[in-house]
Amino acid sequence: MLQLTNPTEVDVTEALHGLLGFVESSDYAGYDPYDALNSPLIRRISGKSKWARMAFTQALRRCPVNLRPLLGVEKGHNPKGIGLFLWGYARLFKLYQREEDFDKIRYLLDLLDRLKSADCSGNAWGYNFDWQSRAFFRPRGVPTIVNTSFIGHALLDCYAYTGLQQALDLAVPIKEFLLNDLHRMAEGDSFCFSYTPVDTDVVHNANMLGASILIRLAEHASDSACEDAAWSSLAYSMRYQQEDGSWYYGNARSYRWIDSFHTGFNLEALRYFLDESDSARYRQAYDKGVRYYADHFFLDDGTPKYYHDRLYPIDIHASAEAISFFSAMGPAWRSLTERVLTWMLRNMRSPRGYFYSRRTRCFTNRIPYMRWAQAWVFHALTQYMLCSIGSDTTQGQVR
Repeated sequence: MLQLTNPTEVDVTEALHGLLGFVESSDYAGYDPYDALNSPLIRRISGKSKWARMAFTQALRRCPVNLRPLLGVEKGHNPKGIGLFLWGYARLFKLYQREEDFDKIRYLLDLLDRLKSADCSGNAWGYNFDWQSRAFFRPRGVPTIVNTSFIGHALLDCYAYTGLQQALDLAVPIKEFLLNDLHRMAEGDSFCFSYTPVDTDVVHNANMLGASILIRLAEHASDSACEDAAWSSLAYSMRYQQEDGSWYYGNARSYRWIDSFHTGFNLEALRYFLDESDSARYRQAYDKGVRYYADHFFLDDGTPKYYHDRLYPIDIHASAEAISFFSAMGPAWRSLTERVLTWMLRNMRSPRGYFYSRRTRCFTNRIPYMRWAQAWVFHALTQYMLCSIGSDTTQGQVR
């Protein structure tokens, strides 16, 4: 049984078992912070007004009382959450070779196959709810580069750990979606992928995640177009890395903030390039980014900050991404990893086994969001276990 360095701390395996008891009994279905527009009542009231849609979505997201059952919002399978659960079970199978984990993997692969977005050039995944931003309206099922990239990485690791051809068969056609269906915002000899096929937003974590799955798919698909597009899109966002190692969320004036977990996503995406190639082109930029991430987003006790310049709200995404990212960085970062892990287990875990989503100055949001909290924590805990006790402790590290 895996223990933290301090024997008085919560046991990681115990936390994992409690979490799995909750999510498996729910069949991996649940609510999401952004699922307000799944309410028939809210859809009827808001109509086609983007401001009404945004207001209802933000109000329900911020409310610490779960009003969804009263509003007719049903629990659902979120494709990104399912991908993260698949990723975690694949790691558990790599560690323990248990048949029950293999069965869960087969079930989740079939579920991901059914949840694919329609009318795409290749495989892609969206969300199980409508979503309205200031810039555009994204209907339920419209594929996103972020969802598709995370699911793609989960599928490729699943194939590597289990040998299941189904995982690779689902992963390889992702390249067709990225190469053919997304807009490209060009700048010199580089370009930025759009977030979805229905927008032209420049969002750096989305662009870099798309680049990262393409660089991995290039090897499996033997497709030079994948590799060329991967490096060109990465180059775009690397031009926008700040001198201190940080990135703004995006280029628009309304996107000029720096937060914890999107910083982690950027670095995780960049790390795939250092893992998948012999090029040291961006190693210095990567090291600078890692140092910025470590220095600006955590208190001494492991409390994760949301933004680089302020603490609240404290979000489960921030702790989960930090645990996942720094676990794969090896022993030099173990102290930070375990401080964040210990803080999360002490402060964000319900006695029922699930994890809370957010803490503010005034209250804790205890709604058990399936994708936003449970899937991300499962992803983080299994990454920690694999990197701590797995036979392949170099998984995810920069070589």
